[in-house]
Amino acid sequence: MPPTEPLDLVVSIINYRTGDMTIRCVASVLADMGKIRGHVVVVDNASGDGSADQIAEWIAARDSPVSLVRSPGNTGFSGGHNQGMNFARAGHYLILNSDAELRPGCLAAFMEAAEKHPDHGLIAPRLEDPDGTPQISTFRFPTPFSELIRGARTGIVTRLLRRWNVSLGTAPSPDAIEWVSFACVLLNARMLDRIGMMDEGYFLYFEDTDTCWRARSAGWRILPCPQARVVHFRGGSAPVKALVAARKRLPGYYYAARTRVLFRLHGRLGLTAANLAWHLGRSIAAMRGLLGKPVPAANQNEARDIWINYRDPLGDRRAPDEG
Repeated sequence: MPPTEPLDLVVSIINYRTGDMTIRCVASVLADMGKIRGHVVVVDNASGDGSADQIAEWIAARDSPVSLVRSPGNTGFSGGHNQGMNFARAGHYLILNSDAELRPGCLAAFMEAAEKHPDHGLIAPRLEDPDGTPQISTFRFPTPFSELIRGARTGIVTRLLRRWNVSLGTAPSPDAIEWVSFACVLLNARMLDRIGMMDEGYFLYFEDTDTCWRARSAGWRILPCPQARVVHFRGGSAPVKALVAARKRLPGYYYAARTRVLFRLHGRLGLTAANLAWHLGRSIAAMRGLLGKPVPAANQNEARDIWINYRDPLGDRRAPDEG
């Protein structure tokens, strides 16, 4: 049952076939909760592998503020977390990946920052590797110029167009941050009341970009909070990062989300320009071969896949097992 008392914080975690990992994530949150009036909601996105029962048994063995929501289908990142945030009313909502664990003092740092900066709609932690190495988690919005950079994958192009490079590195100026990774982020409930929940037209990827764009458009600001430290192990239930590293073909939902966000941010003309800029970048990459240099590979079939949903950018999200 949802909590009846007013809450300061609801922590939303999605489980999709990551039972052990999800339990470790929840345990790190409970260990850090302290006196915060909070509740953890685990949304099982129709895993179908027994991990939901595993989590339910773990919860039942403890007297802890944790609830399990069993989604009737795999609703993706936005759909799952929207269920988690709708479970109970709170002043703030923490979106947290199951492949992450909180360092001690993380939640206290979050709540202190939220109290000091009520005009900020999103507060981003320091994401780091297990050894403490910081991860890149703050970015600029994608543009046709950033797609040229991504297509070319050539140092001179990146340097010439660095002001449009999506990545901001690990120590950016707060004013430069346009969107942040939702592997972990604290959302202000008043902001969500203003802009709405996460767009479920995204199955997975770019929903964080879209939410930050809508928040900034409505006047809400993003605050980095390096005192809130979160270990992000990566490689939970989504295969995309591994496929990118191997330059294999990415799933259709990735490109559907890319099309959607570029259209939302820049309209039809901007989407077209972004796709053509990527192709121009690939031409630049190919020219490296004429100079005897290695040509950086694109993902398999990407030249065709970036046009997924071009005719209907807000259409089919290409989610698995849908349609």
